[in-house]
Amino acid sequence: MIILDTHVWVWWVHGDSKLTTKQQNIIEANESGVIGISAISLWEIAKLVELKRLFLPCNIKEWFEQALNYPGVRVIDLTPEIVVESTQLPGVFHRDPSDQLIVATARIYNCILVSSDEKIIQYAHVTVV
Repeated sequence: MIILDTHVWVWWVHGDSKLTTKQQNIIEANESGVIGISAISLWEIAKLVELKRLFLPCNIKEWFEQALNYPGVRVIDLTPEIVVESTQLPGVFHRDPSDQLIVATARIYNCILVSSDEKIIQYAHVTVV
């Protein structure tokens, strides 16, 4: 299993060239397994659309219906364990609650997080591609 950061999920669904070859390869390699999407990513996307910081080619409900049916995609619920982990991340991590929850999800599931977020890439306590 891998976990996609919110922006990576959007890029993948839209075929955006911002995805690196390495990111594209690891996503494709996991299509027959599990490509985890933290439940917080759904909220993040909905908020970005609400605030007009993200424009989708269809309404948000249709977009979710399509994007959640991509091969291997599974929404990872926020469990008490993930929530607690997000508040107790080792070392120094920035204060974005969504990023904290996504990183905590990858840590709890002991899997790779696919992200291009520099703050996450620099964090030594999660494996990032």
